[in-house]
Amino acid sequence: MKLLENKTVLLTGASRGIGRGIALKLADYGANVAFTYLSSEAKAKELEQELFSKGVKAKAYHSDAAENKAAEQLVTDTLAEFGKIDVLVNNAGITKDGLLMRMSEEQWDSVIKANLKSVFNLTKAIQRPMLKERKGSIINITSVVGIRGNAGQSNYAASKAGIIGFTKSVALELGSRNIRCNAVAPGFIETEMTAALDEKTVNQWRESIPLKRGGTPEDVANLVLFLASDLSSYITGQVVQVCGGMLT
Repeated sequence: MKLLENKTVLLTGASRGIGRGIALKLADYGANVAFTYLSSEAKAKELEQELFSKGVKAKAYHSDAAENKAAEQLVTDTLAEFGKIDVLVNNAGITKDGLLMRMSEEQWDSVIKANLKSVFNLTKAIQRPMLKERKGSIINITSVVGIRGNAGQSNYAASKAGIIGFTKSVALELGSRNIRCNAVAPGFIETEMTAALDEKTVNQWRESIPLKRGGTPEDVANLVLFLASDLSSYITGQVVQVCGGMLT
């Protein structure tokens, strides 16, 4: 039996990068996957077909979890289509970098809303069906930046640090109902976004990491797989770094 066979996962922001890697990995282990996208419809449909080819049920939803009503509707629609939601992975997020001195209120508000309020909205919306089932795993994608900060990313760091505090609080609130909540903190993960960066800069980052390489979406997905499965049934309220030792 596959680790996630007969389980349904709801995953936000899956059309590319880390989210896409998570969707493919969970499907490989038998999970049915409902996932969201905002702008990349072609990539979302492509992923949907790729997941189908693995023999699982999959559906792409155009939805913005930063909007409360949209988050509630997403959970309602997913339950109607799949019958249940066993695992929630809050992955969607954005960056709008800039030094604090030059950061606009819009840059601050939009990042906090997309990265942190979305986690609140979906976790609250999914709480009732999970409480009814008396089980569930909630996995929030934070960042090492939320642990140590980063110059030029005060908005992003604040949103990701907020996710950590939120994760621990939810774990304490829902643990008695067998609902677990953990956070995954990726470090330097090489995706389409990092591929556009200067190679010299990328190599400097790689050299600063004890394992001497950037991570891959699969490295993050492997941890999400573990936390989504029953292998982690006694783990909650934790923040696990996937960073090649860069914060050691």
